[in-house]
Amino acid sequence: MQVFASLLAVVALAGTVLLLACRLLAPRWTPAERAVNAVHESALWLAWLVAATATVGSLWFSEVADYVPCRLCWFQRICMYPLAGILFVAAWRRDRSVRWYALPLLVAGVGVSSYHSLIEWKPWLDSGACGVGPSCTDVWFRRFGFLTLAVMALVAFVAMLVLLFVTPRSTSDDESDDVASVGMNARGHESSERIGV
Repeated sequence: MQVFASLLAVVALAGTVLLLACRLLAPRWTPAERAVNAVHESALWLAWLVAATATVGSLWFSEVADYVPCRLCWFQRICMYPLAGILFVAAWRRDRSVRWYALPLLVAGVGVSSYHSLIEWKPWLDSGACGVGPSCTDVWFRRFGFLTLAVMALVAFVAMLVLLFVTPRSTSDDESDDVASVGMNARGHESSERIGV
């Protein structure tokens, strides 16, 4: 399972870097713009898939493999687990405005997992974040020379940020946030016309 989870993290990391590169190249290279547009169509489902996979993976490592989570692991879980539910509902409803509701959890998750990754490599920088239970500087495993559980969590949070916030250049914020909204007619009743694409 360690190798499988690590391979998934490498795929997520490579996909994130590729998407960012395509977005930067999109104004000058049509295939890159097409790639960004294609990912944008399924970005909500992909973000949910990342959150759900990270949630199931963390539960497997703690409940099946008996890796006892440290305090920072719990903080990362507090940020990750709700995202699996929130992003599923958003993907189902095609609600791109979810990115603003997910943003605080994503930013907190990036911060905690960045710090956790740092102290795994440099334990002397630990400020005593883990006073009770397993030490936050303990590393259960390290695959491919850099992937630990904390780094995998960091990759997942960053991947979701990129999926939710990297949009095609032709999509305005108003259009992307109003995908599932319904207009109102002059009498205040819902109209069947959808706003945005």
